Amino acid sequence: MRTVFLLVLSNVFMTFAWYAHLKDMRSAPWFLAVLVSWGIAFFEYMIQVPANRIGYGVFNLGQLKIMQEVITLAVFVPFAVLYMGQPLKLDYVWAGLCLGGATYFIFR
Repeated sequence: MRTVFLLVLSNVFMTFAWYAHLKDMRSAPWFLAVLVSWGIAFFEYMIQVPANRIGYGVFNLGQLKIMQEVITLAVFVPFAVLYMGQPLKLDYVWAGLCLGGATYFIFR
């Protein structure tokens, strides 16, 4: 569970690093957005690397990757809807179902 918790936390940082500048720094020069994003991503990596090191051995490499993708979607959808003000689309459900299939095959 430590791996899952740390991956969720790292994904929150990653999502903000990758996408929050689209809302919060629209008028800022792109290079400033890069620097801020790199600063946020530093903390993401400080969490993500230990998460994968803890999880590797309990999970195989493929399982870690698919788990990461499922967590990414689970973090991204609320971020997109609640923070970025995007509409909740049925496409997220279809993407989730595809990831559910990937999860089934990688963990069976």
